[in-house]
Amino acid sequence: MEKIIKIDRSNIEREHICCAFSDKKCKEGYKLKKDWLKKEFENGYAFQRIDARAKVFIEYGPAEKGWAPIDAVNYLLINCFWVSGQYKGQGYGKGLLQLALDDAKTQGKDGLVSIVGTTKFHFMSDTKWLIRQGFETCEEISSGFSLLVKKINPNAENPKFKDTVLSGECPEKNGLVVYYSNRCPFSEFHVLTSLTETANKRKIPLKIIKLETMKQAQSTPTPATIFSLFYNGKFVTTDLSVCIDSRFDKIMGKILQ
Repeated sequence: MEKIIKIDRSNIEREHICCAFSDKKCKEGYKLKKDWLKKEFENGYAFQRIDARAKVFIEYGPAEKGWAPIDAVNYLLINCFWVSGQYKGQGYGKGLLQLALDDAKTQGKDGLVSIVGTTKFHFMSDTKWLIRQGFETCEEISSGFSLLVKKINPNAENPKFKDTVLSGECPEKNGLVVYYSNRCPFSEFHVLTSLTETANKRKIPLKIIKLETMKQAQSTPTPATIFSLFYNGKFVTTDLSVCIDSRFDKIMGKILQ
């Protein structure tokens, strides 16, 4: 197995961060993700990956400083967690998860928490796999998101979603509304370019809301702060590929009828 390396301020300039490293369209988004990571390292954020040119990594940090609308005092929040391609089924997922659990224990945390789809959502961790690793569902909301927890301290209070996400709706009720952040290197290009062109082509109103601070991210109407699309106020998808013209109608077809 490949060794695991930790990315931090000392090596981030020379090391890749897995996603989009070969996608020229997302070059600016890749830089913005690195800039985002540099700031979050100061908040105790961790990025660990295998020492290979592959998409095999885990990101996590203190939930109180997470870019997500949850209340989870004294937990570590798992964000992006990905094992792809030929590396699946080789124990990398369990190994990376164990690193997060070990860090939680070292830091005296009560456990790990993760936001997922009640059924699998794009750009979110695999719900069924995490449950097989000992996570339990502590809350589900109508828009299809779940909050999973793996406790170290069995007496700790359960994490919960903030009230801002419970309705499954956003305040803007006209056309498409997208919330996104630079937590993902793909989001900047595909929201500002692909989705803008796609919406204009179909003459659908589009409002773009970029989450630029932790405070904004913690008070959004969606648990998925990488990318969330709403239509006429109702949550639709976390699937960033909906931005692309050739994918939009397939994903949105029934909703737009």
